[in-house]
Amino acid sequence: MARILAVKLSSLGDVLHALPAVAGFASVPGNEVEWAVQPPFAPLVERFSCVSRVWRVPRPSETRAWFRALAALRKERFDLVVDFQGLLKSAVVARAPRASRVLGPSFAREGSRFFYDELAARPGGPRRHAVEECFDALRHEGVPVPAEPSFPLDLPPVDPDALAPALRGLSGPRVAVAPFSRWESKNWPAARFAEAIRLLVERRGARVYVAGGPGDAAASAAIIESAGVPAANLCGRLSVAESAALFSRCAALLTNDSGPMHLAAAVGTRCVALFGPTSPDRTGPWGGRHRILRSACPKAPCRKRVCPLGTGACLSGVSAAEAVSAVLDGI
Repeated sequence: MARILAVKLSSLGDVLHALPAVAGFASVPGNEVEWAVQPPFAPLVERFSCVSRVWRVPRPSETRAWFRALAALRKERFDLVVDFQGLLKSAVVARAPRASRVLGPSFAREGSRFFYDELAARPGGPRRHAVEECFDALRHEGVPVPAEPSFPLDLPPVDPDALAPALRGLSGPRVAVAPFSRWESKNWPAARFAEAIRLLVERRGARVYVAGGPGDAAASAAIIESAGVPAANLCGRLSVAESAALFSRCAALLTNDSGPMHLAAAVGTRCVALFGPTSPDRTGPWGGRHRILRSACPKAPCRKRVCPLGTGACLSGVSAAEAVSAVLDGI
């Protein structure tokens, strides 16, 4: 039996990008795969059916808890540790256990490559989708790359109708909406989301569920109030795994480039995703069913959290009508 530790500490999208590669390792008879991840994402990783144990590793800024986690890992032996993140903090975690080998990614930075015994691929090559880059570890170890990547998630039961009794008068398709991200530059204007929700309900009687974290609840309520139609504000009411279960029951997700986008793609829900400062070729929703919307901008993709032009041009040219047509065309 080979005991393997996968290291992917954050964020939500990054964790999901690594899942198909980890599932590939777990599919080899005799392999047992464990995962080191930051505590906020641990409840989701615990639902990855290919993972036998989850190690919670806080951020290095939580100094005492960080060193306790490293000390606990130091007591363990692994045949292989695979760092899928390639940052200094993840490399330190990867090096903590007593491992026969530590494998890092080709895009390792912050000096992390000095912690690895080997790299999964030659550095300096063209960047690819993050899921594909994680598959480099399988290729390096001689494990077959699956023709169709899988995201083995054990989803909790979620009843969308019970979550939003006010929508029971509507009979159209279920559509989830994720209007929030941590980058200001990724956010399509709230007024556009409000208009899109109104059009979805008026045109197709859509049952709309707005998803986000607890801190998004007030902004979500304002968007729904501006839309002037029934919609469910689920921000802060669902865990990440429950959100995934909700998305699996929806016909589509209208979203910014954010964690919910990757969550929906992982459970097979079609995404209509608004992309501005980031590249969909690298971090877009995985799979061929999705629709990417963006407007022309000379700086895109700029990778800036705040628009360097101060205009949000890469997103502002996308109309609500265009987004709604993209959602409804696939339903």
